Amino acid sequence: MAQPDWMELTHFAIALAKASASEILPFFRRNTAIDVKQAIAWDPVTEGDRAGERIIRQMIEDRYPDHGINGEEYGIKESSSPFRWVLDPVDGTRSFVCGMPTWATLIGLSYEDRPVIGLMNQPVVGDMFYGSPDGAWHDYQGQMEPIRTRSGVPLSGAMIGTTAPELYRSPADQAAFQRLRGKARLTRYGGDAYFFCMVAAGHLDIAMDCGLQAYDISPLLPIVTGAGGAAAEWTGKDPARGGNVITAGSQALLEEAMAEMSG
Repeated sequence: MAQPDWMELTHFAIALAKASASEILPFFRRNTAIDVKQAIAWDPVTEGDRAGERIIRQMIEDRYPDHGINGEEYGIKESSSPFRWVLDPVDGTRSFVCGMPTWATLIGLSYEDRPVIGLMNQPVVGDMFYGSPDGAWHDYQGQMEPIRTRSGVPLSGAMIGTTAPELYRSPADQAAFQRLRGKARLTRYGGDAYFFCMVAAGHLDIAMDCGLQAYDISPLLPIVTGAGGAAAEWTGKDPARGGNVITAGSQALLEEAMAEMSG
């Protein structure tokens, strides 16, 4: 089988992100109706989430009808193809319904069950980050540049981002997070997917979150690793499948952080 054309597939992911933005933005800061999913925590969903995923799925099925799809709002389309798209049309819906521009559209492509292309788009700000086997890039309002993580930072000098401390619900997860936070220089909250992109762009050293689904994290992994970073699921699972995921600007920092968290 010929090597896939990663550039063509990356350009298609960008087209998906732009199309979804046109469907999502009419619902942002409009006090649109909020539905709540069944979950441990308050988990809102809006018509913006659903409209964004519908257009992405339609474009994929028109262009690549044999590709599989795993989307947060409309579930899994099975396929015998080695390609599967992983979609979260509005990651950070809590931020979305609060009117904060820290939500993002996440679009990922897995090949043979491995994340190979990932994209994060924040159309209000004009930020788009994407990664592939060829590297990682940041497009800010049409100006594109390659991005790299920063390396050589010890845990004592590291800056950490995570969505919220209360999401570390089990005593073990809370203890691990507090050990890590206590050793780092700075911890920030509320950035959702943005934090993982800030690691890729070299502005943050560690991004981590608890209880993720595959569509929350799989699209972000090619951005972080394409920029030179490293990722792990801190209980030993595959980070692309979700769970408790930590990313860092270097493998050395990731290992230092994991060691601290394990006590």
